[in-house]
Amino acid sequence: EVQLQASGGGSVQAGGRLRLSCAASGLPFDEYVIGWFRQATGKEREGVSSISRSDGSTYYADSVKGRFTISSDNAVRTVYLQMDNLKPEDTAVYYCAASLGDPVPEQYFNVAEYYTYWGHGTQVTVSS
Repeated sequence: EVQLQASGGGSVQAGGRLRLSCAASGLPFDEYVIGWFRQATGKEREGVSSISRSDGSTYYADSVKGRFTISSDNAVRTVYLQMDNLKPEDTAVYYCAASLGDPVPEQYFNVAEYYTYWGHGTQVTVSS
């Protein structure tokens, strides 16, 4: 059974930082893509970032470039999303997802349908 466990959310003030973790287990292959998505109340889900295990390629949404950094520790099958200089508009539930289509083409990294497996979300709240 594939499981993706997202953690690390919380409440911070604008300008603060958080690090989200996504622990993956049960994936049938060693090559996969992990993507981070977020959904704010009343808004559509947005792809934030992705990392491909096969070649380490990373992609970011324009809204988070320069502030968020995605990384992975393959030994423990965990992907991290370091979020710095957080803004109130970053407030959302953050989800991690996995795709076996590795590496992910750039035009698909933020497309939810590209990902097969989804974890439960973790809430991030940024106050002004």
